[in-house]
Amino acid sequence: MNYDVAIVGAGIVGAACARTLALAGLRVVIIDRAIGGGATAAGMGHITVMDDSEAQFVLTRYSQSLWTQLSPQLPADVEFVTTGTLWVAADDEEMAAVQQKHSYYQARGVVTEVLDGNQVARCEPNLRPGFAGGLRVPGESVIYPPLAAVWLIKQALACSADVRLGVTVLHCENTTLHLSDGSAVTCGAIVHATGVGADALAPGVPIRPRKGHLVITDRYPGFARQQIVELGYLKSAHGSDRDSVAFNLQPRKTGQMLLGSSRQYDTTDPSIEPVMLRRMINRALEYMPSLRGLSAIRTWTGFRAATPDSLPLIGPTAKPGHFLATGHEGLGITTALGTADLIVSHLTGRPFAIAPEPYLPTRFARSASHG
Repeated sequence: MNYDVAIVGAGIVGAACARTLALAGLRVVIIDRAIGGGATAAGMGHITVMDDSEAQFVLTRYSQSLWTQLSPQLPADVEFVTTGTLWVAADDEEMAAVQQKHSYYQARGVVTEVLDGNQVARCEPNLRPGFAGGLRVPGESVIYPPLAAVWLIKQALACSADVRLGVTVLHCENTTLHLSDGSAVTCGAIVHATGVGADALAPGVPIRPRKGHLVITDRYPGFARQQIVELGYLKSAHGSDRDSVAFNLQPRKTGQMLLGSSRQYDTTDPSIEPVMLRRMINRALEYMPSLRGLSAIRTWTGFRAATPDSLPLIGPTAKPGHFLATGHEGLGITTALGTADLIVSHLTGRPFAIAPEPYLPTRFARSASHG
């Protein structure tokens, strides 16, 4: 079978690429074992703007705007809800970070609201008393990632894309993919959107798996009103190799509470780790003691694809016809649509909506050559 583009990976990033490429008129095939697995199945579905770097802000902000534009089309089972995000500050040092974050966002057109301790308590009554304050970002949203990926692929199929499920890619020969069922797919370009598995087909990709645990509860409507994240998350989530936990709670449209987060490197074991899980839950209880009264119904893990500079790999590689759409770490849900938009511009010559240079995979090859 001949296609313009083959997308390896049917997680939310690959699904978004398939939809956007198909809408641009390219003949597309998506290849994976199943839709919405991997990191997509282990994501919280928080569509958020982050500011670890200017490049991260630009991509997350642009992608968030694309999700907002798309939201009226999303079916109910995708569970798109504009919950807002509350960043909770435990002390005066974290309140200083709140003020910095507020100023940064305001200067770039993101609506935020600085809250004092009393306002935080009124905003989320189940938080423990005594917080210094917080930052509310009212425009942020959540979705259910696996079914969002399904919908994106359905949109691609409606534009005459094909999907090959239940197979894996054994190896690439130029731009021909040899599949586990004995068939081959020939295409003009290949987009590798396989997360932590990207280096299997594109050796040398600077990807490192980051393991995380999640817990979801039974249904408790109204227990929390918005995504709640501790400011300490910013200190522990990025730039550290140490195992860490942080409080991150998301109310689902179903009334369930989704709880994170933990971060571990240097392991590829998907098993639940009781010690790490206990640390994560204890951290949550420090922020929200009334969680003790909720019943957990499921715990699972997943692996995010991390890069050395915490920015994704989006664009052409040194191998002709091969493109990467991976390395999103914990922001793949947010940045899926922006990533797809960049990939389409790379493949079609369409003008870029945002500058592509910070995300080019070749940046690491350049760094190595100058090192």
